[in-house]
Amino acid sequence: MAGVLLNIDWRSLLGRDASPAVETEPEPEPEPVFEPVFEPVEEPALEPAFEPEPEPVPTLEIAEPELITPKLEVNFEPLHPYYPIGVSIPGYASNEASVPVLLTSLGGMLVFALVGASALALRVNPKLSKTNLIRFCWFVLNGCLHCFFEGYFIFNHDTVASSQNVFAQLWKEYALSDSRYLRSDFFMLSIETITVFILGPLCFANAVAIVRGSPARHALRIVVCVAHLYGVALYYATSLCETYFTGRSHSRPEPQYFWLYYFGFNLPWAIIPAVLLYDSVRTITRAIGALEKFDATLDSHRRKQNGVNGVAESKKAR
Repeated sequence: MAGVLLNIDWRSLLGRDASPAVETEPEPEPEPVFEPVFEPVEEPALEPAFEPEPEPVPTLEIAEPELITPKLEVNFEPLHPYYPIGVSIPGYASNEASVPVLLTSLGGMLVFALVGASALALRVNPKLSKTNLIRFCWFVLNGCLHCFFEGYFIFNHDTVASSQNVFAQLWKEYALSDSRYLRSDFFMLSIETITVFILGPLCFANAVAIVRGSPARHALRIVVCVAHLYGVALYYATSLCETYFTGRSHSRPEPQYFWLYYFGFNLPWAIIPAVLLYDSVRTITRAIGALEKFDATLDSHRRKQNGVNGVAESKKAR
């Protein structure tokens, strides 16, 4: 194409006189340039790949099971029989022995101890009066209960609820009237510790003093009786005041537990110590009164004697 354009006579085209043609050698015709012509090639249509039809998956017809709802029996009974309701008593196990068996066991042990102690006391002091023998048995009974029965509670208060020991079962039965004994209540632990380590030995010491006829028995008796009265007053007051002001009761509502267990079983430690205290105070008062009267009589006699001696000496001097 470029060679063709160069051979065109531009002057003739513009209407001008062309200069005489100069003979030139004819230019060689350019070789035709073959430009590649790209014709679109139609690609053969791709046949879709053969996809086998999926085989039908056999489905098992399973019958829908009937919904079986288990029958849940809800037990609304408390885990233990103690009050107030919902109070925590870890490891509680109900008693295996019945109440008559437990009371018979405790009564048998106490009777054995009292009979043996009485026989020993009469052997040491055959002249011991019946009144003093009864007082002796009372303090021996207190010493045994304080040191052994209540001592068991002090050393095993955290396992009483789960134990099947005779003493543990007795405490669990009594705790129906006062559940504080199964909950390691600080007040109960404090007052029982004083009872075990102080009042128990003092009771045995008083029993020995009675057998020997020692005047110290009255002083020991006053100390023990005052402690018993004070302990019973605190024991009653703490529980009853809590029930009155907060409505929280530690005893079951049945009358036998409050009136017999809680009130009745502790009542002797309010009555007998009061009687013994009155007797000892009266005895000491009378003894001191008699001693003061004797001292006054003796002083009067001495004064009279000194007066007689003075008159006699004056007569001799004359």
